[in-house]
Amino acid sequence: MSIAQAIKLVMERHSYLRQEGLANNVLQWYLCRMEGWFATDADNISLKNWDQEVLLPGGHGLMVRGYRPIINTLAKGLDIRLRHRVTKIVWGTKGVKVTVNHDKTFHADAAIVTVPLGVLKAKIINFEPRLPDWKEEAIDGIGVGTENKIVLHFDKVFWPNVEFLGVVSSSAYGCSYFLNLHKATGNPVLVYMPAGRLAYDIEKMSDEDAAKFAFSQLKRILSDASEPIQYLVSHWGVDENSLGSYSYDAVGKPREYFERLRIPVDNLFFAGEATCNKYTGTVHGAFSTGLTAAEECRIRVLEKYGDPGSLEMFHPAMGEVAASISVPLLISRM
Repeated sequence: MSIAQAIKLVMERHSYLRQEGLANNVLQWYLCRMEGWFATDADNISLKNWDQEVLLPGGHGLMVRGYRPIINTLAKGLDIRLRHRVTKIVWGTKGVKVTVNHDKTFHADAAIVTVPLGVLKAKIINFEPRLPDWKEEAIDGIGVGTENKIVLHFDKVFWPNVEFLGVVSSSAYGCSYFLNLHKATGNPVLVYMPAGRLAYDIEKMSDEDAAKFAFSQLKRILSDASEPIQYLVSHWGVDENSLGSYSYDAVGKPREYFERLRIPVDNLFFAGEATCNKYTGTVHGAFSTGLTAAEECRIRVLEKYGDPGSLEMFHPAMGEVAASISVPLLISRM
């Protein structure tokens, strides 16, 4: 059953646990926060598997300069092609042929597939031959949700110096929360973060209307809020390069699907947050599975050619070498 079903069942069986008024609103806000964590509504989240993720120790932190310093460091020496959307992958004993959107093809001994789960679900990429049934079952069975960000930039700070600003309501759908970037960066910026059905509904709006909606939520708790001077709106659920934000444990589906998605198929290797059963839905989950897939791919090529010299094309950011990479980070503890 789902988290939502479980809570309803408990409330029905134990009337003394039922919440009313403000207490119920606060409960709904915590459900809203859970839905943000899994990027979907509580009635989609598996009660059995929702807490199987491993949490890393330490408090919350925010990378003030974003992930670009990491990307730039890891990208050194690599041949990266932008605006090459993959449409077809032919794989098998003779190698891999990858076709992109303008009919250009790339040939290789093996390939690592790291596209978002939403893209795999939509079958935008045509695999020849088809992926095995057990792989397709994993792709179809893992849930993928949406959590968007509406960034509001103000000319001054008028809110308290807290990590989150919460808007409570009698339903999780009506609740909201804002991340306070001023606390971390010193800039007068709040980030509205809708998830699940609310995120889908907001994605139907124009960016201007989405920003107005986010501001109206803020006005519910801070009536003297000044209008934002700039805004930025993400569209992870409808962006054809993502079709969702990150994965979650769907009701009635086994946790082992995440591991099944990771397992290689001949000379095709898979990585990404949805292939990590320990750190699902996270950047470190995606990164760690990338290292694993790269090592598995390296071994595959070595076994095929039997010549260590043939591995010179591999970037050294793998295995033990990865730990020595120095990345200029500025992290603000929340």
